[in-house]
Amino acid sequence: MVLGVILTFLVLSIWAVTGFVEPISIKGRHFYGSQTNQPFFIKGVDYQPGGSSGVSGGTDPLSDPESCARDIALFQDLGINTIRVYSINPNLNHDKCMTLLAIAGIYLVLDVNSPLKNQHLNRYEPWSTYNELYAEHVFKVVQEFAAFNNTLAFFAGNEIVNDRISAKASPIFIKALVRDMKAYMANHIERIVPVGYSAADDLLFRTSLPDYLQCDEGSGEDTSIDFYGVNSYQWCGKQTMQSSGYDILVKDYENFPKPVFLSEYGCNTIRPRGFQEVETIYSSDMTHIFSGGLVYEFHQEANEYGLIKYDSYGNVRLLPDFHSLRKSFSNLQISYDKGVIEKEINGKKGFLSKEVMTKATACDSEYENIVTDSKLPDNPEIRSMIETGVVSDKGKFVLLTKKDLSSKFKVFDVNNIPYGQATTIKIADSSNQNREEITTISSDSSEKKKKKKSKNVIMKFFFKNDGSEPHST
Repeated sequence: MVLGVILTFLVLSIWAVTGFVEPISIKGRHFYGSQTNQPFFIKGVDYQPGGSSGVSGGTDPLSDPESCARDIALFQDLGINTIRVYSINPNLNHDKCMTLLAIAGIYLVLDVNSPLKNQHLNRYEPWSTYNELYAEHVFKVVQEFAAFNNTLAFFAGNEIVNDRISAKASPIFIKALVRDMKAYMANHIERIVPVGYSAADDLLFRTSLPDYLQCDEGSGEDTSIDFYGVNSYQWCGKQTMQSSGYDILVKDYENFPKPVFLSEYGCNTIRPRGFQEVETIYSSDMTHIFSGGLVYEFHQEANEYGLIKYDSYGNVRLLPDFHSLRKSFSNLQISYDKGVIEKEINGKKGFLSKEVMTKATACDSEYENIVTDSKLPDNPEIRSMIETGVVSDKGKFVLLTKKDLSSKFKVFDVNNIPYGQATTIKIADSSNQNREEITTISSDSSEKKKKKKSKNVIMKFFFKNDGSEPHST
């Protein structure tokens, strides 16, 4: 959903590019383009090269522009519109990588935690880590990335609740963090970015945890998540909606009032993965409840879920799963019930606001298999920080040269032959990935209407009077 891209020639006829992407908002149970009102379904991958060690004092997945250029070209080749990054260092500069993502038409779902000290909640003793040092890290992440229009959402946590012990200790601290993030944005951030939680798909808390995290405490403060992510690996190999249990998964979330999507999916017990579930995830059997998903994961780590693998020089070798997923996405037709969408669209446009978001339901007195009977924790130092703000730069889109759209790294196919289809980032426009096949199903008719939906891309070109010819748009 790229709304505007401005190209300008610099001195010596060198051109540069920067971009503006349409922010995504929430209406009812789905994501929408805040300008076009078109439903937005997440079609992406989880991206954390190096795993937990991929973030440090000197580097993270979005701090090296050359690595970003290499991988973003591959993201485009896959046909995705979103990546999820689990950890970043807010003290590093991410402007160039975020601009590269923007001109490629790709959004970011970002976790605010990291495995480093004072940058995450201890799931078993969260009171020991919920402090001003932790809050400072979170607020710096929020302050920097909320400034980018292609930051789709923040995750306040990932699988913090994953067993009975953490289910007793952590829920109220997750909810307190959501409250703090929203209060900070209300005080210091121009664009309010959705805040959610990414959960392990444990049947013990499949429905109780999201119900609690979205409920209204009645305190007058916003303590509710805006959406929910589910890490599910239950579809393995050639299965169906019923044999995989996806039918039950959908049914279990049918009363959840906010957007839900698969924040991780892609079982690897049968390899190479065929990603047959992709067709079902984006079919009308699921899109009335689920807003797409993120495949785990882009780079091959020790657990062998990768689509690609880097060598010691940073060059890329594609793995069989890359081609399987690429094929699944290239053949994809997103199908949804038009009646469901029309009920959610209320005609309002603009950035995400409380007026267009689904209101939280009142909290219950108790929730199955989780402990929520204590008051939300409150830290005076964190409250003070929410009022005064943190010292951290806000992100901004920057001018890029043509050289920035490619990298020095080489890409090889599965058979080690050079792969020349994804060497340079393409500026997203209405002729490629910003047009996609969408099938809408009328609620009052079984007739399917297939439409080529344009995402209203506006391309504006400005040139110096140097004799250069503009490209047609």
